[in-house]
Amino acid sequence: MNVSEQLLQILISTGVKNVHGVTGDALNFFVKAIENSDEVEWRAFKHEGNASFAAFGESETTGNLAVCAGTVGPGALHLINGLYNAKKERTPVIAITGQIPRALQGTNYFQEVDLKKVYDDVCEYQAIIKTPEEAPQIIQRAIKIALNNRTVCRIELPADVAEMEAENQEFVYPLMKSEAILTPSNLQIENAVELINKAKKIAILAGHGCREAREEVLALSKKLKAPITHTLKAADIFDHDAENVVGLTGLIGNPSGYQGIIQCDLLIMLATDFPYIQFLPHETDTIQVDIRPENIGNRTSVKLGIHGDVKNFVERLLPKIEEKTDSKFLDILTANFAAYRKDKLAEASPERDIEPLHPQIFARYINDHASNDAIFTIETGTSAIWAAKHISFHTQRRIIGSFNHGSMAVGLPSAMGAQFAFPNREVWCISGDGAFNMAMQDFITAVRYNLPVKILILNNSQLSFVKLEMEQVGLTPAMDALHQDNVNYADYARLCGGEGVRVEKAADIEKAIVMAKNSKKPFIIDAVVNSGELSLPPHIGMKQILGFGTSKAKEVLQVISGDKNQWENLKKELKTYFD
Repeated sequence: MNVSEQLLQILISTGVKNVHGVTGDALNFFVKAIENSDEVEWRAFKHEGNASFAAFGESETTGNLAVCAGTVGPGALHLINGLYNAKKERTPVIAITGQIPRALQGTNYFQEVDLKKVYDDVCEYQAIIKTPEEAPQIIQRAIKIALNNRTVCRIELPADVAEMEAENQEFVYPLMKSEAILTPSNLQIENAVELINKAKKIAILAGHGCREAREEVLALSKKLKAPITHTLKAADIFDHDAENVVGLTGLIGNPSGYQGIIQCDLLIMLATDFPYIQFLPHETDTIQVDIRPENIGNRTSVKLGIHGDVKNFVERLLPKIEEKTDSKFLDILTANFAAYRKDKLAEASPERDIEPLHPQIFARYINDHASNDAIFTIETGTSAIWAAKHISFHTQRRIIGSFNHGSMAVGLPSAMGAQFAFPNREVWCISGDGAFNMAMQDFITAVRYNLPVKILILNNSQLSFVKLEMEQVGLTPAMDALHQDNVNYADYARLCGGEGVRVEKAADIEKAIVMAKNSKKPFIIDAVVNSGELSLPPHIGMKQILGFGTSKAKEVLQVISGDKNQWENLKKELKTYFD
């Protein structure tokens, strides 16, 4: 057994089924070990960045360790972005990187990169193998840290060590995954009870850390008559159809979600480090519960911080608190949320058949037809807006994306990683054209492995979210920089060996969604949509009002001066607004 085979044996013992990557000289012995194994598959990607996003998608949907790999210098560097995403989403991923032979390190050899320095920020631990003797201990240390801290670690395998005889096999043992529960003190529970019993209008802001405590949080909401506002990442825990849920707050939130946490007199923040401080109250009494103490008080002032497991906290709290009888605050917000959802349904009506099309209609029909256990990967940008507003992630549906790192090009590869992990579940990718263009080479990989991912590309030939950002700060959109020259994505899908359809008329949208759902191949819906569609946050401050006003005034002046691009931009916005 060589060191590469020993490494693979340890990974298999932890349940690893796939290694996503691009091979090369330093990884050749490791890849050969995989080829000779019946328990793990090498998933050959076109680009290492897509491989690392695929590992994220696999790990985020399974909760287990996932692995990506890239060879020396250049290949290892390409892994970085997807790994940063895994780090910020708190997803356990191991990156295996090759390295030049030890005797040549430090000589500025061909493809040499000091990967330790490069990876210092993204990795909590790096197992840099120098000898076969140390390999099993530091490999297992990296895996234990990645699993138990839900983070990213790296294993560096020099080309010469990869083929050496393995040593110290007696140090290879079953690895432990912690099942410990962090319990708050009795005093903290009593302090929370006192604050809750005194409060009149209580609201809950629930984050992704509530995944294992959904029923308990719903019971708490019911007893306290407290509306539940949630983060985007928690949209598949506290979905649109769940009792007492009033939606999202933040940049892509809705009014009732925003009002819930702004108008309460006691805010209970559960397992969230919600980053947008302008959407949080800063003088309201706040209880914040989090398993990571560094999050408590990180975004707003906190009256009572509780370091502990959310499920344990709520279970112990429920029998001690008084049941509230006044539901007026809750009733107003749930009624407002119901009215908001009705408005969103009207916005997504196929009768709004202007061309280019409204993107909301596509999201509405995906919501109608996707299975109850579908996995959705959501791109960064306006595609996230339409998904959040028009898709309810109910039942066993899951939503994943780059919600903390905010990277483009997460959608397609993470959908592939999820589909590798769950071959029998529907996987939908909701993507903008700009993001898909970054990752589209690995659609060929989806075809190679016959992954039936369903990809909706909102094709408006523009980086629309960046346009909104420009307008918000008072700039006129830089139309040349924002423009995307796109291919016919349906033709591209067929050229690669998949299936696809281009949709330009509202009457064809539902048929396209059904075709994608029923397809057994990777499928692209090329949705030709309007770039003038606007979506505003639930609360707009004076700074944003002035920014948009200034931007629009400048755009009008440019139109008057003969700028044809700005005229087309304004026409599209007016067309969507008045339809």
